[in-house]
Amino acid sequence: MENQTIVYMLVLSGLSDLPSLQLPLFLVFLLIYLMTLIGNLLILLLVITDSHLHTPMYFFLGTLACVDISYSSVTVPRMLFDLITQKMEISVRACITQIYFFFFFCTLEVFLLAVMSCDRYIAICRPLHYMQIMNWNICVQLVSIILVFGALFCMLHIIFLTKLTFCRTGDLQSFFCDLPQLLQVSCSDTFINVLLIYLLGTLFGVGPFGVTFYPYIIIITALLKIPSKHMRSKAFSTCSSHLTVVFIFYSTIFFNYFRSYANDHYTEDKAASVFYAVLTPILNPLIYSLRNQELKSSLRKTLLRLKIQTGQNNYNG
Repeated sequence: MENQTIVYMLVLSGLSDLPSLQLPLFLVFLLIYLMTLIGNLLILLLVITDSHLHTPMYFFLGTLACVDISYSSVTVPRMLFDLITQKMEISVRACITQIYFFFFFCTLEVFLLAVMSCDRYIAICRPLHYMQIMNWNICVQLVSIILVFGALFCMLHIIFLTKLTFCRTGDLQSFFCDLPQLLQVSCSDTFINVLLIYLLGTLFGVGPFGVTFYPYIIIITALLKIPSKHMRSKAFSTCSSHLTVVFIFYSTIFFNYFRSYANDHYTEDKAASVFYAVLTPILNPLIYSLRNQELKSSLRKTLLRLKIQTGQNNYNG
């Protein structure tokens, strides 16, 4: 240890080391980031302004939109800055801070998806008691508990990360500070950190995954018994939207975290990280807006109202 130089600055390898690709990559991911912001802000605006969407389901969907905006903003702006300036250096403190907030918003998303699954179960299987069980106090309390739990959960990783030293030369094989890649460039014993990835990942990944998917076995059984084809189709549309989001999120996160530390396939890991950290937040509003009839109806009414107001202002002017 005495012969090793402790470093306080790390180098991100980025998405590509080809200078000719930096500008095209910047433009592509800038477009994706802007679409992520616009899509999630639009959902949030519709949920707030349309009284027909003032239900627990859309309260959670609006909260998910806020999480996706924050989740994407933890990594993408820094990536865009690195692409345009080609400055890939980041301090160890900034790296650990980025990991904390990335884990925080990722944890919020995991538990929000689980809560949304339970919400759909109650709405479809116990419709007469839905508003009694999922009242506004319960909704706010659930989100508050998720926020507190997420903050404490992420702090476990950060406490053990701050005990590590970094003295190896070499790049972080990622475009942002992701935990497995950061551990690979540490010169400390990372056994506890790796153990935490698998233990907490199994406990708080597989656990919520089961809570998220199990209600849908009961939901699908209940839906098949609904006599009205229209009601059955509407319920299937809502549930399939949620299931699609859950599948995309979990498939990429499990691929990334249960694979990255165990191998040196950096290209595959970067591709998974792009999907998991950048594309998932934009897919949520796209999937919900394209498959959710109530959101599409609310958007049409909002656009029509704006068109009428604009016409009236032009006429008065």
